[in-house]
This record gives sequence, structure tokens and C-alpha cells, in this order.
Amino acid sequence: MLELEALGQRYGDHVVLRDIGLTVPDGQLLCVVGPSGCGKSTLLRTIAGLLPAHGGRIVLDGSPVTGVPDRLAVVFQDYGRSLFPWLSVRENVALPLRRQGLGRAARRAEADRILERVGLRDAARRHPWQLSGGMQQRVAIARALVCRPALLLMDEPFGSLDAQTREDLEDFLLEVHRTDGATILFVTHDIDESVYLGDRVVALSRGPAARIALDLPVPLPGARDQIATRSLPEFVALRTRVGRAVRGGGAIG
Repeated sequence: MLELEALGQRYGDHVVLRDIGLTVPDGQLLCVVGPSGCGKSTLLRTIAGLLPAHGGRIVLDGSPVTGVPDRLAVVFQDYGRSLFPWLSVRENVALPLRRQGLGRAARRAEADRILERVGLRDAARRHPWQLSGGMQQRVAIARALVCRPALLLMDEPFGSLDAQTREDLEDFLLEVHRTDGATILFVTHDIDESVYLGDRVVALSRGPAARIALDLPVPLPGARDQIATRSLPEFVALRTRVGRAVRGGGAIG
């Protein structure tokens, strides 16, 4: 699905990422963690084609990425700024479908389908500013899913939510992944979240010029539970390895 070959990124003379090599198979949920400011969001934006790479290349479904690819969707942390306050919830979700040339009735039907799935069918006529933070982020996720993306990029999407809402959306994302089988790259600063969600965790080293410090499969049970899974000895061992890598004590592996 996705290949990064010696990927590099810089802002002026400041090197942010150096020699990032990564292969992400179809259908994998990959979590990316790292110290604050190491370049996690920059990596995601480069993969999305929002920033041109300054070295190496990105290959998606066998084709080099030279702009924003089709069948790709991004969910950002700042859901309040990513939704249009003057549009209804339904209109926000249906907006990407205009590019596909669907008529108004078809766009409405698809938006209602995905709103039903995220539990917001009754909020279709409301506006984002009338919703809680968790509901707004569900709208943003619904808008990303409505086009049935092959690759979903998520940039710390739950970082500003309260603990209970965050856990609810983590479990919702796992359900989406299990049902849709989309490939997901999920950036987070939360080590426990990365192990709970991921089929695999990649930790970036401290900057400048961050590299991959750890590439770790997560062999936890597929059906995960916020309490039972986080209590497993295997979970504790995995989050310890990731934590050491993030803090500079891990080795590449």
C-alpha cells in the first residue's frame, strides 16, 4: 500500500526527517509516536502530499506521490478549524463528494449513511458549533470516511478530548478498521494509545533530523478492551519498549 524510501524533509536549513524507510502493507493500522517536535505531523503531511519531500520518495499503490493522492483522507487534531461552521453537519460530511461528481440526492444519502454509522444521524441538520468536541471530531472522521479512502491519515485526532471521549473514539476507530479494512496511519504523542490501537508502532527519534528509532509489531488480541487489554502483561511490556525508544533509550529493531 505505502512505501517510504529514504524520505527526507526540511524547513530551510533545518532538517526535520532523515532517511525514513518504511513499508506499510494494505489494511494495517500503523501508529507513529515520538518526542514532541520530532516531526510526526510533518511526516504525515509529507505522505499526504501537502508538503513536497526534500529527499527520497513516497510510493502509494505503486505510484510515486507528487501531489495529494486520490483515495486519501486526513483527520487533523483541530477539528474545530477543519469543519465549516456555516455548513450543517450533513453538508460538512457530504462536501468531499462534490469532487466525485455525485448529485445532491446521492451526496445526501451517502452523508446520512456514514452519519448513522458514527452515531450522529440525529445531528445531521445541526451546525458544528452546536456540538460537543467529541461529536465534532466524529463529524470530521465521518467526512474522511464518506469517500471510502484506501489510506486514512490521522494526526493526533483525539489529543484534545477528555479521557472518556477519547477512549470511546479509540474503540470506534478499531471498529472502523476491522469493518472497512482501510490502511491507517495514526500519529499520537500518547504511548499507551499507540500500543492499544496499533497493529504496529513506529517510534521516531528525537530531533533534529529524526529517524526511525523503533519498528515494533503489536501481537495483542484483535478484539481489544480499554481495561482488560491495558492490564495484560504483554501490553505493559510493549508500552515499556516504546516508551524507552521515545525517551532515547531504545534501539532500532
